[in-house]
Amino acid sequence: MPFLARERATLERFLPGLDRRLAELPLTATERPGNPAIAVFRELRGPALIVPAQYGGLGETLLDAVRVERALGARSPSLAVAATMHCFSTAALVDLCRLRPQPGLEAMLLSQIAARGLYLASAFAEGKTGAGLFSSGLKVERCVDGLRVTGSKRPCTLSASMDLLTASLLVPPAAAGGAPQFAVAVIPAGTPGIERRPFWKAPVLGGAESEEVTLTDVVVPEMHVAYLGDPKGLDAVALGGFLAFELLASASYLGMASALVERVLKHKRGEARDRSALGAELESAMAALEAVAIQGAAGEDDDVVGRALFARHAAQGAIERATARAVDLLGGLAFIGDPDVTYLMTATKALAFHPPSRPVADAALDRQLRGEPLNLA
Repeated sequence: MPFLARERATLERFLPGLDRRLAELPLTATERPGNPAIAVFRELRGPALIVPAQYGGLGETLLDAVRVERALGARSPSLAVAATMHCFSTAALVDLCRLRPQPGLEAMLLSQIAARGLYLASAFAEGKTGAGLFSSGLKVERCVDGLRVTGSKRPCTLSASMDLLTASLLVPPAAAGGAPQFAVAVIPAGTPGIERRPFWKAPVLGGAESEEVTLTDVVVPEMHVAYLGDPKGLDAVALGGFLAFELLASASYLGMASALVERVLKHKRGEARDRSALGAELESAMAALEAVAIQGAAGEDDDVVGRALFARHAAQGAIERATARAVDLLGGLAFIGDPDVTYLMTATKALAFHPPSRPVADAALDRQLRGEPLNLA
């Protein structure tokens, strides 16, 4: 099968016409503020991708989503990053519906996402050095009306287009002597106290709307909060969202590297063995992501988080090697004369900045390899 054909066929099956429309947009348009691809994605029902059919969504599986994200990354890196943030937040809501005997708010939200094309932004962990998976820049206190939240998330992807903000919270105990709980809150973007501020100064991925979102005494009713328990253990809902994030983010950046390799293949740069080696790097990384997606969908939770992290780190290495070699094969004139080449090369580096940070992940994986429980807190 031709390079990227399976991924683009999957994208076409779920969102007919999107790949063609993205191919018609230059990177100079999709990779800056005001990215038109975000509106096109909404128009073609992109926000409904991972929403189950029973709630009016497109019913995309995690395996499908991994393939779609690679296809998006090869066309518009900024859209791929934005779609990753939306889809992983949606995946957490899907798992919450699956686990609760009588789904309430989360089921209504999924139906609204599918029917109205709502975008979810994420105020979860930031990619800070040494930060754990559940670290947050938001402070929470209990109040009569629910929870009062203050702080900021930066960067916060889809900050301009978001309809709802999903936020990870460490909620103080209700009574003395109790333990804090990890929770996820769903907050309408127009809630009083929410503001957007400029933050993203880098020229790369500027079309993902990754600015700062601040919350000042934002009141969140209890009915908008899902409590997931002790942050030292991964609850099934947190697991689903985390698994989706790691796989979708890795696939997005793999797509960016694939766009460079596709240029090498198109122009027949280098020898057959050079091009085959590039394919081996990226296709083996993609196979690992797909395998973990299948494992996660089958409910094999025992070590799926660790396997997802291993697959992500393997993908990072493959992306780095393949990108460097592809740029070498494309040559100096392409590097100088085609700004897309240097842009894609730079954009692939950002995967390393997504949480959990490498020191936290490495320490957790080392413990797991030695027989201890995986703990990313």
